Amino acid sequence: MPDSAQPLTSATQPTLFIPHGGGPCFFMDWSLMGEPANTWDKTADWLKNLATTLPERPKAIVVISGHWEEAVFTAATAPQPEMIFDYYGFPKHTYELSYPAPGSTELANRIVELLTEAGIAAKTDAKRGFDHGVFIPFLLAFPDADIPVVPLSLKRNLDPAEHMAAGKALKSLRDEGVLIVGSGMSYHNMHAFRTPSATAPSKAFDDWLTASLAQDDPTVRTDALNHWAEGPAARNAHPREEHLLPLMIAAGAGDDDKGARIFSDVVMQATVSAFRFG
Repeated sequence: MPDSAQPLTSATQPTLFIPHGGGPCFFMDWSLMGEPANTWDKTADWLKNLATTLPERPKAIVVISGHWEEAVFTAATAPQPEMIFDYYGFPKHTYELSYPAPGSTELANRIVELLTEAGIAAKTDAKRGFDHGVFIPFLLAFPDADIPVVPLSLKRNLDPAEHMAAGKALKSLRDEGVLIVGSGMSYHNMHAFRTPSATAPSKAFDDWLTASLAQDDPTVRTDALNHWAEGPAARNAHPREEHLLPLMIAAGAGDDDKGARIFSDVVMQATVSAFRFG
């Protein structure tokens, strides 16, 4: 095949669960909030190098943010998604950030088709844009904003089994060069951040989560995620689990691929990690 020819197949993409940080955390001086100025630098540097770890440039990205919940799984069809500045009290310039990546009506409809075929209720939304769980990390991970991005909601009941089933229904997209990204936080207790009460519990839950995802037997992994609230310090880590549920979709789309922790840092006295399947 000549060098200029395009391959007819795509490399299978992994699925990811990434920390999207706190508000516009990568684009401001955190000393203004009473934290060290470099609080989020390690996470930012990791995100900046994330694309280099993929088998090839994704043809599109499906992103599940912990900041979008609907009664049923919902895919955004907007061709040019707008910014949703769903954070409060931050410097003025952080409300002027822009991530002009295109959407993909075709991919959004394909998502709904795959979910429906699996017996999972799903719909589209023509107006939904990019919330900060999307545009804040993606400004670092995919700064050219030239890859189509389709947001997919959580289901409001936050049932882990249903979210893993939704991920499994979407796993074939990986073979089509589509990257599936869960964007949340492995620790998300807003009352404990920045206090010593986050330190030991966040590490205990993170270590349990890492060990559970790394189990060779997929049924063991699935059972652990279904019963995540029984893990050590689980409800300290997630008083409400909306920031953990994107991991369930990533794990479901990972299917037989076990998970591995690919990044970890201690931020505002809490352990925060990222995971990869495949």
